[in-house]
Amino acid sequence: MALPLEDYGLIGDMQTAALVGKDGSIDWLCMPRFDSGACFAALLGEPKHGRWLMTPAGDIRKVERRYRGHSLVLETEFETADGVVRVVDFMPPRERDPDVIRIVEGVRGRVPVRMELVIRFDYGSIIPWVRRLNGTLACVGGPDALCLRTPIETQGENLTTVAEFSVSEGDRVPFVLTWYPSNEAPPRELEADKALEDTEVFWMEWASRCEYDGEWRDDVIGSLTVLKALTYAPTGGIVAAPTTSLPEAIGGVRNWDYRFCWLRDATFTLYALLTSGYTAEARAWRDWLLRAVAGDPADLQIMYGAAGERRLTELEIPWLPGYEGSKPVRTGNAASDQLQLDVYGEVLDAMHQARRAGLEPYDTAWSLQVKMLDYLEDLWRMPDEGIWEVRGPRRDFVHSKVMAWVAFDRAVKAVERYERPGDVERWKRCRHEIHQEVCREGFDTELGSFVQSYGSKILDASLLMIPLVGFLPAEDPRVRGTIEAVERELCSDGFVLRYPIDAEVAEVDGLPPGEGAFLPCTFWLADCLFLLGRHDEARRTFEKLLALRNDLGLLSEEYDPHAKRLVGNFPQAFTHVGLVNTAYNLSKPGGAAEERCDRDPTPDVTQATSSPQT
Repeated sequence: MALPLEDYGLIGDMQTAALVGKDGSIDWLCMPRFDSGACFAALLGEPKHGRWLMTPAGDIRKVERRYRGHSLVLETEFETADGVVRVVDFMPPRERDPDVIRIVEGVRGRVPVRMELVIRFDYGSIIPWVRRLNGTLACVGGPDALCLRTPIETQGENLTTVAEFSVSEGDRVPFVLTWYPSNEAPPRELEADKALEDTEVFWMEWASRCEYDGEWRDDVIGSLTVLKALTYAPTGGIVAAPTTSLPEAIGGVRNWDYRFCWLRDATFTLYALLTSGYTAEARAWRDWLLRAVAGDPADLQIMYGAAGERRLTELEIPWLPGYEGSKPVRTGNAASDQLQLDVYGEVLDAMHQARRAGLEPYDTAWSLQVKMLDYLEDLWRMPDEGIWEVRGPRRDFVHSKVMAWVAFDRAVKAVERYERPGDVERWKRCRHEIHQEVCREGFDTELGSFVQSYGSKILDASLLMIPLVGFLPAEDPRVRGTIEAVERELCSDGFVLRYPIDAEVAEVDGLPPGEGAFLPCTFWLADCLFLLGRHDEARRTFEKLLALRNDLGLLSEEYDPHAKRLVGNFPQAFTHVGLVNTAYNLSKPGGAAEERCDRDPTPDVTQATSSPQT
């Protein structure tokens, strides 16, 4: 059975990533890309579905682990009755033929070690053909091949490659596992110690560029390192997580594939990178975004593949039993075909933040944005599936309308501040019409709060974005009432649910009830509290979130306050982006929340004394 998510660490090479357990087992690895078929899928099943175990042969008394400095070089130390052995895991960044390298080091005494390598291509379904080629163990199955190089003698045992050896103090035993296309010869061998040195230097130099110098510097660098690790280097796209089908509630069906790039994350991610000094990464993400959304605005998707792929067909994998029995296991994501109005606002806002930061403009990019605005001028009136990708009927979601307002607002600013050509008066009229409608139809006077969709009584944490994008100021009584309603109705142990998950909401959601608190929304609450001047409460909320991280500083998408454990795909880029931006908010006046608002005094702002419908 897979471990609790808290017990996993991340290693990666900016093409793919692996999860390494405290027990010394790599239980998840997709090669050669994040969204490739897994060759180790024990995370979603059993050891027979693929894993790589490296552990002391005897009883383990104690396990300690850490990253080396601000790197993704993971050290795990096992203490046994015989002594202490250390396993160093990493993936050296290089352009092709991704590797996983494990170096077993003797620290004290003489410790027997057992290695078990179970390769199962295509999510545990293909047992490879294994043969020896000039001292290299080559494993081939369909289009994929892996080769293992080590000075230790290995042997086959029950369709598993095993080795037993001992290490004394000062010993170092390398294992290098490399992916390559099965129609080619195995690639050149890496020298493990040189690769380790190069990998450490890469990450340490990258971390040293971080410009955040506040109270939470180590925490910010750790989260930025996760973002870097989840970047697909060839294109600059940043995947939401390296995993699929980790459940939002143990035993539930809310199990989605997150190995893709969401437009929803665009502005938050761009801002986190730019404010931290990572201009090259921000530019690569901006450029990926422009390439991915190029074409007919009617074809805009909410997510794309790491290289901008659009066809993300959702399939179920029946032979995998799922994480702790949570089925189904899915690959692909059918939500890619949904209509979500908010993505237009995210694209326009991301481009706006890039302009503000001084990233060089592209005239062709502005032409694309103008086409989106022309299409959105009528589309914003349509109901959609909303930010949370509900699989029930479409609704007039308030957050979707607010983000449509953002699209026109940022377009107006592009003309007025940055001299972009466009019909600014028409865009102002659209902006004003959306604002008026949302304040009239999306606010409930009985609740004293904005609501999830027009005419509903349901609260939604996405409403916390209203002040964060500048639609209304946080001190507006309607916004203050919304924030207080979220605190009152959607918080569990101080953590924010996206919306109430119960039978009453099932019609909207389209899925059985049950999920954890959504951690990005809890960061948004901290940001909103800060904007309201409730700085001590914002700080306490932020520190509670920091306390949820595992010993390596990693966070998932959600947290189960009742079971006291992380749930959802892991680690989650959107959550770590929230950590970075909230740290900036709490570290200085005019942080990420205030800057993204970018508010101008405009005639759009419907006065709080107006009479919205109930």
